[in-house]
Order: sequence, then structure tokens, then C-alpha cells
Amino acid sequence: MHPISRRGLLGAATLLAPALSGAARAQTDIGRASAFIQTTGQQLVAAINDQSNNLAARRQKVAAVLRHAVDVEGVGRFIIGRWWRNASAQEQQEYIRLFDETLVRNLSARFGEYQGVRFSLGRTQQRTEDDVLVNTVIERPNSPPFSLDWRVGDINGQPKIVDVIAEGTSLRLTQRSEYSSVIQRNNGQVGALLQAMRGQIQQLAAREQGR
Repeated sequence: MHPISRRGLLGAATLLAPALSGAARAQTDIGRASAFIQTTGQQLVAAINDQSNNLAARRQKVAAVLRHAVDVEGVGRFIIGRWWRNASAQEQQEYIRLFDETLVRNLSARFGEYQGVRFSLGRTQQRTEDDVLVNTVIERPNSPPFSLDWRVGDINGQPKIVDVIAEGTSLRLTQRSEYSSVIQRNNGQVGALLQAMRGQIQQLAAREQGR
């Protein structure tokens, strides 16, 4: 079995997708979406820049913000796509659990190490009836600023992050292709993907302990 690449997992950390689970969706208000990303960004920056906490504590705070802001189950359901129907109920439950841990570990590690981060809003635009794209600029010490577009949808009456566009690329689509490739290489067995995800989580945990 070929493991999921580190690049792919980092993509998963930011690969946020709309729910296919039948969650109630409504037209997303531009002003509400913009305010939601502004608040989420301020919370992330406050957690990252909190000098009273060590790296592990900052990551935990970042993880809490992300779990509140992201439609985690919708992300996972979209990424696994048609293979969801191939999975048993137990595999579906395990997949969502592993995806949540993978997503949060990667994002927390990426954002939780850069104190001095600044965050600003750019243009906000309605993309479809269901979602709004909010542009942000992220600045880190000794690094050039970079732009991220956050796609926000209305999930069960609440705004949630459902995708991230980095350098013009939808990360949810990139990760969906990679997950599908892992399953296809293993004769359609979702269990092969779960095994790869477990292995990558162990590697991430070991890497964090070594820092």
C-alpha cells in the first residue's frame, strides 16, 4: 500500500468541503460570511500569538477554533466522495474520526508555530447561491505575505468554512483526488485509506514530540 504523501496531508489540513450528508443549507449572506471569517481569523491570531502558552498549548487553542469554524464532517464526506458508500458503518465512523484528527493536527501545526502572525480581510464575493468566497492576507515574520480564499457556506443555519483556495487551486478537489487514488490502488478498499491515515497520524505525533 502506498501511504498518503505529506504534501497530501498538508493539503488535507486545509481541504475543506461542503457537506454531502444532507445537512440543511441556505443562501449564505455576504456580510455574515465576512464577519465570520474576520472573527475566526482574530481568534486564530490570538491563539497563535499568545506568549503566555507554550507551543503545545497554542496548538490546542488553534485546534479548538478550527473545530468550531470548519464543517469537518462535510469536509470528510466530500473528499472521500463515492467511496463513502463502499465503507461499512464502522469504517465511515472511523474515517470521520481520523479525518478530524488529521485535519486539526496539520492545521494546528502549521499555524501554531508562527508567533507574530497578522491577518487581514480582502474582497468578499458571492460565488454561488450556497457559498461566499472571503479573501484574506496572512503575514508572518520573515516571510512574504500570502493570500487564502475561504469559501463559507451555511450549514444547518450556521456559517462554516467549506473550502480553501490557495494560489487559485481548490484544495478540497486536490485532496479528493489523492484519497480516491489510495483507495483505487487497493481494489476499492476503504480500509486501506484508514490504515494509511493511521500511519500518518502516528508520524505527525512523533514529529510533534520531537520538537
